[in-house]
Amino acid sequence: VGTVYQLVITISILVSQILGLESVLGTEALWPVLLALTVVPGIFQLATLPLCPESPKYLLLSKGQEIEAQRSLTWLRGTIEVHDEMDDMRSEYEAMKMLPKVTLKDMFMNSMLRIPLFIAMMVMICQQLSGINAVMFFSTKIFKMAKLDDMDAQYATLGMGSINVLMTVVSLVLVERAGRKTLLLIGFSGMCLTCVLLTICLAYVNSAAWVSHFSIFLVIFFVVMFATGPGSIPWFLVSELFNQSARPAATSLAVAVNWTANFIVGIAFLPLQEALGGHVFIIFSVLLALFVVFVYRKVPETKNKTMEEITAMFRQISYQ
Repeated sequence: VGTVYQLVITISILVSQILGLESVLGTEALWPVLLALTVVPGIFQLATLPLCPESPKYLLLSKGQEIEAQRSLTWLRGTIEVHDEMDDMRSEYEAMKMLPKVTLKDMFMNSMLRIPLFIAMMVMICQQLSGINAVMFFSTKIFKMAKLDDMDAQYATLGMGSINVLMTVVSLVLVERAGRKTLLLIGFSGMCLTCVLLTICLAYVNSAAWVSHFSIFLVIFFVVMFATGPGSIPWFLVSELFNQSARPAATSLAVAVNWTANFIVGIAFLPLQEALGGHVFIIFSVLLALFVVFVYRKVPETKNKTMEEITAMFRQISYQ
């Protein structure tokens, strides 16, 4: 589900890149129209959300409304054969009754929760400070640094967005075969190497035509490495590290950290790029190297592990 969430994001980015072309709405006269189009998905949500049922787990686990939960689950699955899934939720509901309610204070004070929370928030920071949003937000400017003209830079950005969508689809398959930690290590390592090479290429972009072409390849390869694992895994890794009682608070904190880091990159990259030029990617190279070390040493592999096994692992770590 987390990978599908990232897929929707990448598709939305691609749509915005298409609409932002100068031949579509990306002009001085039409940019207000492009900005105004953001109300369309908002209106769509306002119109359709009242038609959607409440979450079955929320109705059963939080409200104790079993009949409403079964009705909601039947609507979502499109079949009345939901008894096995209801039994699983009932078992989880009974187990939750024995667990104390987890507050935000507990997330930081309880070492069994604090350790996975630190991992979840750090993985979110790794995702955003990897430089992906700097590349996505300012890809056209980066391509111009590689000596493409305005139109070619826009089309190169469009191609990059398309590859981002394609590789996110591929990661739907890879994530269950290769494992979460493995894909994170491959993705961040590839991005780190790409940043180093991109820094070198942008420094010598005027020396030969092939250097600018290789720079474009590196930017696209950077996106490929991101979509392989770091793009989607952080979103669902949070839910795999916590049980139902702690999951809402943990998810809220992790997502808040993610978007805060996103905002910081969006604000800081352009001034840094103006000051440092192509050398700005040295910063991301260093950060990515640190992220690889962190993932290797601290992030557990959650593939094919039950919630009980993951909880027991963190309990053992907290006692050490």
